[in-house]
Amino acid sequence: MDSYLKHYIDGKWVESIGGKRHEVISPSTEEACTEITLGTQADVDAAVKAARKAFETFSQTTREERLALLERVVEEFKKRIPDLARSMAMEMGAPVSFAGTAQVGSAMGGFTNTIPALRDFQFSEKHGANTVVYEPIGVVGMITPWNWPLNQIALKVAPALAAGNTMVLKPSEECPGNAAIFAEIMDAAGVPPGVFNLVQGDGVGVGAAISAHPGIEMVSFTGSTRAGILVAKAAADTVKRVHQELGGKSPNIVLPGSNLPEMLPATASGVLVNSGQSCISPTRILVQKDQATEAASVVKALFDKAEAGDPLVEGAHMGPVVNKTQFDKIQGLIQSAIDEGAVLETGGTGLPSNVNRGYYVKPTVFSGVTPDMRIAREEIFGPVATVMSYSDLDEAVAIANDTEYGLSAVVTGDPAKAAEVAPRLRAGMIAVNAWGPAPGAPFGGYKQSGNGREGGLFGLKDFMEVKAISGIPG
Repeated sequence: MDSYLKHYIDGKWVESIGGKRHEVISPSTEEACTEITLGTQADVDAAVKAARKAFETFSQTTREERLALLERVVEEFKKRIPDLARSMAMEMGAPVSFAGTAQVGSAMGGFTNTIPALRDFQFSEKHGANTVVYEPIGVVGMITPWNWPLNQIALKVAPALAAGNTMVLKPSEECPGNAAIFAEIMDAAGVPPGVFNLVQGDGVGVGAAISAHPGIEMVSFTGSTRAGILVAKAAADTVKRVHQELGGKSPNIVLPGSNLPEMLPATASGVLVNSGQSCISPTRILVQKDQATEAASVVKALFDKAEAGDPLVEGAHMGPVVNKTQFDKIQGLIQSAIDEGAVLETGGTGLPSNVNRGYYVKPTVFSGVTPDMRIAREEIFGPVATVMSYSDLDEAVAIANDTEYGLSAVVTGDPAKAAEVAPRLRAGMIAVNAWGPAPGAPFGGYKQSGNGREGGLFGLKDFMEVKAISGIPG
């Protein structure tokens, strides 16, 4: 069993102040695989104290010093790829091949895309009689999820470092090992003591303490909309900045007349990636009614090829979903679709035939889904696709926008026609003939998918304050 019982505070690994031991259950074996200590308010206080002290000096570092620091982090990252991949495979079920490429690669991308943004950033701009300058915010509290755990850490830590902030991170207690290894990476890269602090814990303990802490100027949260609302409420009394990336229910509008066998697999495959545990998973596949039967056949064939397997074995197979709670939720949504009259094309409830334990979900496709069904409205977070039909593009856009979420959307078909549809979609990111945005895109959404952006230039700006100075020489 992996053991990470200490927190990383002020450049040292320290014992928790009153915390309790917690075991992480592997979703592939249903057995304990990692132990951590769930931290306390006192641990958060110690981390914030260290971060506030470090901010006095780190906020005054130069662009060049921070660029060198980010580059050292990237170099240390490369040395720990196998350790990071194994940890995520064991704790949250991402197959080790996928974890070592997509999961770790996206996290490294968070740093490599921040480096040019920092290198070219204009810290001072002239606007009429005012000089507008960008400055670090202060201490940033970070609360990250289990589905793309390392990526979400990097998308917060990289811009916070680049901007000159200090930070306190609480990763998900469902997948904490990669965060501990990340703290070792930060230490090896020479991040000054107190600039980066790691306090393991759960949401009701450490997460709530970070959100409400008067010594934290900003809290950046990625997770469910339900939890994001609680974070915002806890942060309100101290009027800190709240930066959120929350849930999604992404549509995939397949344009009329598209060559489905040729074009649809590239976008529909996004529902299978990471066992469907992506907030931008394009689960609602909207197809013109004359092509609905063919679309269901194409997606079924794609999903029938996906096989489940041991995440610690190299290969292109799918892993389990993260825990029993998620497994039971997905099973309930699948059953609800059956009960409400959707047509089950493949998959369904229960375990895949080749496994007898673990939280594996059958790759599932439904056709005949209508907008009022639960499975068409609730975020699934599993490998489940729903094929829905529309009469014309006006109806397709209306169905796509008929959700409380607005994180991302996909358009499949002629790019020129897609360019006409994209502005009509109420989502923060639109991908054409791909299931996710291009690297470096500002990541974030509309409506109850959150506020703020991560990644590249826009992510860097969101971790900075804006100051106007008037009456000084130009």
